[in-house]
Amino acid sequence: MGTFLQESISRDGPLRPRTLRGFEHVKHYWNSTQGKYTVRVLPGEYYVSAGDEVIMTVLGSCVSACIRDPVAGIGGMNHFMLPEGAAPGPGESGLLSEPARYGAYAMEHIINTILANGGRREQLEIKLFGGARVLRTMSDVGVRNINFVHDYLSTENLPVVAEDLGGLHPRKLLYFPATGRARVRKLPESGENDVSRLELEYRRSLLQKPVSGEIDLF
Repeated sequence: MGTFLQESISRDGPLRPRTLRGFEHVKHYWNSTQGKYTVRVLPGEYYVSAGDEVIMTVLGSCVSACIRDPVAGIGGMNHFMLPEGAAPGPGESGLLSEPARYGAYAMEHIINTILANGGRREQLEIKLFGGARVLRTMSDVGVRNINFVHDYLSTENLPVVAEDLGGLHPRKLLYFPATGRARVRKLPESGENDVSRLELEYRRSLLQKPVSGEIDLF
């Protein structure tokens, strides 16, 4: 990725917060700009934390849901994109289409992980980011991702407390799960090529392999 993603990071810092089971492989970096350890989430990934750390990602057409239980003190972020696929047929819900299974997989995994670590569904606080039109030579993938996540959360009766979606520019997103604070910076056009290239690579990988595992759809 380009230099616009860089902050002051190193491997040296104070003792970092305990990592939840299942995320032991995730790399943490001491971010002296934020004064906290930072985890970077790439397309198709998610991360959940019960500590005072930062989760960072860069979004183009993809969408990230930042979800936390403020009472239990646990939260996380995902980063997903729907692959290309046929539109739902007459009488078929878009949430049950094959492309939507990828979004449902991304949403259910982060929610289930939060609940498994002490969170409660009725206490979840959700913020949404991304869905820009940066893949301009293709269909508006960002809008499809936005429509999906809105439909999903409406069906699941989960409220959205804040969102920053759509537009033409990619975003750099920092999420602080301990407080629920989110910082968003729109990136200049000079950085769009890096984001588009990463998302195109991820998009191709979705076309080459089906979503893994079974999904409990609503």
